[in-house]
Amino acid sequence: MGIFDTPELRAFRAEVRAFLKEHLDDRLVHQTRGGLHMAREDMARWQATLNRRGWGAPHWPQAVGGTGWNELQRYIFEEESAFADAPLGDVHGLFLAGPMIIAEGSAAQKARYLPKILAGEEFWCQGFSEPNAGSDLASLKTRAVLDGEHWVIDGQKTWLSGGHHADLMFCLARTGAEAKPQAGLSVFILDMRDPGITLQPILTMDEGHSVNAVFFDGVRVPRENLIGELNRGWTYAKELLARERVNNAQAPRTKRDIVELERLAQRLVDADGRALIEQGWVRRKLAVLTADFVALESAALGVIAEQMKGCEPGPAASTLKIRGSELQQRVSETAMALLGEAGIVLGADYGGGLLAPAGRGWAERHFFRRVVTIYAGANEIQKSIIAKAILDM
Repeated sequence: MGIFDTPELRAFRAEVRAFLKEHLDDRLVHQTRGGLHMAREDMARWQATLNRRGWGAPHWPQAVGGTGWNELQRYIFEEESAFADAPLGDVHGLFLAGPMIIAEGSAAQKARYLPKILAGEEFWCQGFSEPNAGSDLASLKTRAVLDGEHWVIDGQKTWLSGGHHADLMFCLARTGAEAKPQAGLSVFILDMRDPGITLQPILTMDEGHSVNAVFFDGVRVPRENLIGELNRGWTYAKELLARERVNNAQAPRTKRDIVELERLAQRLVDADGRALIEQGWVRRKLAVLTADFVALESAALGVIAEQMKGCEPGPAASTLKIRGSELQQRVSETAMALLGEAGIVLGADYGGGLLAPAGRGWAERHFFRRVVTIYAGANEIQKSIIAKAILDM
């Protein structure tokens, strides 16, 4: 788009592209393109590489290790990283825990945790959802009770993404017994090795291990591990979830997937030996996906423009989350339609040299993406947020 077509931004894009070409190795590219559940050591290695270049957290303030880039530069970086098949890294640490600590944490917390997130030395997970408190997060039951210089936490969390990789958790717990549900929550930092924490793996339908259940039985957390103010956790959680929803739109990586879909359609043939890309139904599907992506990207750039003015995304974050997650599902559904019987195979290259790497990973992504319209606040909840914002105007 025209806003990217300046000499400065073209030079910046060239710089990012050259860096990625030099430092991304075949193993990282293969792991990123072929699967959703990368090994921690691979993600950590790439994060360390970015950090050495000073690019460990482009969205953080420069004073705490960020790049000083504006939002357009960050978008270009994300787009080039997506097209180069660079790993995402520790999303929970970089995009959630880190920004919350930057905004609300103490000086000691910033000094202790931020450098290790940047360096890829410590990974985080998010302790929000519970068996009976997913979309209705305010009804959570996990409780923290102050006992001298420690908070004692009891309860359960579920759908703990990356919990088996994590060193630390930011955990939402109830601290105000008499307060209304939203007002009595606080956020704590937990060490995943603390006594009383039991992690239980949950295998998802793509046959991968990415989420977990966790149980807290009298976990003692130092008093100083409270993030921000007592009973202000609901406010912090809302701000965090808004950031997560913008990130979950995943526009650059969806763009990459649509390009890969077209390449896949060019390589696949029907029973008569005719390339799928020549068939009307395929061209129509690709055209509709492309048009819908342009609309998504335009909306994302609109949010970027507002952020450059210092404005928060507000209900626009919910719009991006809805449209972005739905488009991710439709892209993988189209891939499965193109692949036919080969699309039901998990963990395969679909015929070796003919389809690899273009055909790799689509089945895994398709199954895993059933959840993208649910996590970070189900899309039905997002529609309610949008409606409330409009009706309250």
